[in-house]
Amino acid sequence: MAAILVALTIAGGGLSLLFERHVARTIAGDLDVYLKQLLAEIDVDSDGQLVLTQSPADLRFDDPLSGLYWQISDDRDQLLRSRSLWDTTIMLPVDQPALGELHQHKIPGAGGTRLLVVERIVHLTVDNRDTAVRLAVATDLARVSMAVSAFKKDLAIALGLLALVLGIATSIQVGLGLRPLDALRRGVSEIRAGRSRYLSSAAPVEVQPLVEEVNALVDAQEREIERSRGRAADLAHGLKTPLAALAADAARLHERGEHAIAQDIEAVSEAMSRHVDRELARARVRGRLRHVTTSSTELAPLVRSLIATLARTPGGARVTFELQVADAINVPFDRTDLAEVLGNLLENGARYARQCVRISALSGVSGPSITIEDDGQGIDPVLLPHVLERGMRLDERGKGAGLGFAIVQDVLDAYGWQLDLGTSELGGLKATVLPKSIPGEREQFG
Repeated sequence: MAAILVALTIAGGGLSLLFERHVARTIAGDLDVYLKQLLAEIDVDSDGQLVLTQSPADLRFDDPLSGLYWQISDDRDQLLRSRSLWDTTIMLPVDQPALGELHQHKIPGAGGTRLLVVERIVHLTVDNRDTAVRLAVATDLARVSMAVSAFKKDLAIALGLLALVLGIATSIQVGLGLRPLDALRRGVSEIRAGRSRYLSSAAPVEVQPLVEEVNALVDAQEREIERSRGRAADLAHGLKTPLAALAADAARLHERGEHAIAQDIEAVSEAMSRHVDRELARARVRGRLRHVTTSSTELAPLVRSLIATLARTPGGARVTFELQVADAINVPFDRTDLAEVLGNLLENGARYARQCVRISALSGVSGPSITIEDDGQGIDPVLLPHVLERGMRLDERGKGAGLGFAIVQDVLDAYGWQLDLGTSELGGLKATVLPKSIPGEREQFG
């Protein structure tokens, strides 16, 4: 649009200048006609005085200061002029045009006007002497200015309409030209969201090379992810045997009564195991989201299965699980990933609860939210705002905020969800899993 406006502005200025020159040439042509009429009527009387046998027919020459004038002078200081000049004289510049040559000048006129003058020099014989006679016809340039002003107004309207048409045409052209790129943008968004694997090959020939390169990049990235997942899995499985050996060594140390050393080894072994579990969960989620376009899991059956498993552990056997989840709730997660999230939260609740762990579900426009609460000591309210801060290591946040929260956060980030921590009305920790765009108002499913 800026280029169109600049181009039309330059074109408008150029056209105005050309029009002004054209009008000036046209008027100069008319003045030349009057000049030829003067040449035809100029004569010398018996006394050797210049006379004009007949004035040009245009009545403006007889109207004082009408804007159209003629003047005749010679080298003997004789002067003839039209009545329209009244008591003024055309002050011609010092100029010596060749015999018969037509000259044009723009000079000041009476009353601050500007005059366009056409002049010619002829030679007459007076008293057997060659006399140079200078004939000039002039017009007020206000006529040109008025014509140019009217032309500029009409031209501005025409160029404005042209700018509008060109702007609309350019917008349509650019929109059509960029439509394939917009389709590519949507395709890349679909790939990033996991709803598609490749860009569609049905693309215009101009962007086909870009489509092929992006698809090749996606292939290369997927192969690299698969290799990374494989290496992570190999590393994790390679660590399982040494960790099992450490657990066996800790058990033997307990039998010998060396409980302090055994507990240190168990703590280190458990920390290493949790790190391995976290990396395996992250690798699994990142790989699966590239292939799963839609997935949904029934919440209530999964929670019942997790509760049944936890009830057989020492921590889960001593607490009561209150399930407040309707059978109709579905969560847009892969079942294994959702089990990873809820399993860690339920395990944490069972570990630190005194008697009760409550699981409830709420629904909203953006999707359901799941809340797990316990009646334990919870987390210090001062630490709650900082537990899940970006860049903070969750396993260094104290009791109840171990590496399990880091695993939960990694899985939720991959799905575009989040984990909110707060204080439960039961007295312990309240952990809520919800979409990042979920509104504040939700309806509870009994």
